[in-house]
Amino acid sequence: MEARRHQRIIVSLPAELIYKDKRYASTIENLSEDGAYIITAPQQSSFDFTPDTPLELRFQFPDGEKLVLYGKVKWSFLTPPHGFTNSIGVEIINPPLTYKEAFNRLI
Repeated sequence: MEARRHQRIIVSLPAELIYKDKRYASTIENLSEDGAYIITAPQQSSFDFTPDTPLELRFQFPDGEKLVLYGKVKWSFLTPPHGFTNSIGVEIINPPLTYKEAFNRLI
């Protein structure tokens, strides 16, 4: 099994995912220094999140710190049956210092 480069923190943070000019209500399930695992809210139809496509992620840490992160899709898969949700692995591109500081407070 491959070892992860960075520690992951289990969270459940409401988020907004902006992908190809569309907005998706989402939940961040875990975070690392340079990545996130995200699940979209159930949708009426399926949608493919293509690897390497840029996206924007907006959310708030439990301490109130609001952030906008930029990243790219590393992988995704569709999870039916009650509406369609997407599970998405995101690589965070150049995370700002405010993200790193807020992340470290969660550890």
